[in-house]
Amino acid sequence: MSIALLEGKQNPIREKAPHSIGKEEKAAVLAVMEDGELSHFLGRSGEMFLGGKRVKELERQVREYFGVAHAVSFNSGSTALQAAVAALGIGPGDEVITSPFTMSATASAILLNNALPVFADISPDTYCIDPVSIEKNITPRTKAILAVNLFGASADYEKIKDIAQRHKLKIIEDNAQSIGAAYQGRYTGTIGDIGVCSFNFHKIIHSGEGGILVTNNDRYAFRAQLVRNHGEVVIDDLIAQGAYEPVVGSNYRLSELHAAIAIEQFKKLERIIHERRQAAEYLTHCLKKFSWIVPYELEHDNAGVYYVYPFRILSGEIGIQRKTLARAMEAEGFPVGEGYQKPLYLLPLYQREKMFLNSQYPFMSLDYGHGVKYSKGLCPVAESMYEKDLVITTIFQPPNTLSDIDEFISVIKKIEEYREELREYEKKTAH
Repeated sequence: MSIALLEGKQNPIREKAPHSIGKEEKAAVLAVMEDGELSHFLGRSGEMFLGGKRVKELERQVREYFGVAHAVSFNSGSTALQAAVAALGIGPGDEVITSPFTMSATASAILLNNALPVFADISPDTYCIDPVSIEKNITPRTKAILAVNLFGASADYEKIKDIAQRHKLKIIEDNAQSIGAAYQGRYTGTIGDIGVCSFNFHKIIHSGEGGILVTNNDRYAFRAQLVRNHGEVVIDDLIAQGAYEPVVGSNYRLSELHAAIAIEQFKKLERIIHERRQAAEYLTHCLKKFSWIVPYELEHDNAGVYYVYPFRILSGEIGIQRKTLARAMEAEGFPVGEGYQKPLYLLPLYQREKMFLNSQYPFMSLDYGHGVKYSKGLCPVAESMYEKDLVITTIFQPPNTLSDIDEFISVIKKIEEYREELREYEKKTAH
């Protein structure tokens, strides 16, 4: 029997949504409801400037886990990233080097502070920002490197830190997908000057929405708190005490409801990571049997948490295109993702260099002495991964089991077995 795609039929999709919310989270939410204190923030100086007891308890948990001086909660990882850029004092005329192979919020955090993102290419092995490309993109306007710890793993911080030290740059870690991961024995998110994690509903642990910023720098933490909670008003309250910081804040505060859920989720983090690692490592072992697949393998001194599982298809060796593989996998009931993320600089915002209706600021302004390029071909590795090489699966995620992974692998074996038929299918459907 051929694969379902060649028979013109489709098997039921076998994806199982991860679900780690249990009785503990339900009880925690009920306790908040019974208290009646769904939030305890006030946009003024004083005790309520820092939020309620559950927000503070979550921040305490995070500080202790990561071994950092400060943890500042936010209503999302995206707003935490925006605050991280603001905490460093980055603004008009500044550039921040980052990866184009990431969710849009990474670069938007830079633009929302009226600075410009400069995109460096990624490594084909880690899918994270390539240190060689970082160095090539440094200009006199570069103020920081915003590195993304993608897919639950880590960027190459030994080289990134060396570059940052030599060029006097700050490092922000977008650790949204990698909470609990480690690089050379240190938790990701704690290696740079500021790190940001996400509690969005599809992250390693979640509270529906939410994020957290960690740092060992007192001033960065204070500025982040100001950005979170209407900082200009608070500074007006504190200016007589000499606590002036030029900052505009907003309402990026985490509610007591979300904090209560995050507290219970955080208690489960190590167990969740252990389950993901075991399953992902088994998937790696199975994928090594195929000469035309490059599985996801971390450096020996890195410990990943496997947000998703990426692998590369060598189309020249198997003789079929990635899109054919994806269609066949879906027909057999195991859908996979193609390419993960269009490089951000190819989005209309960057191609048109316009984020306001009636202005091209900050892309074009007197603050910048040269144009930052966002043209096709800028980051060839990222473009290749998006267009033809990279495949994403979540088959390893609980509640899927090793048996589900075995079924996934059996479909890949079937695709290998019917490669000739699939080549003919490509020819017939090419036009």
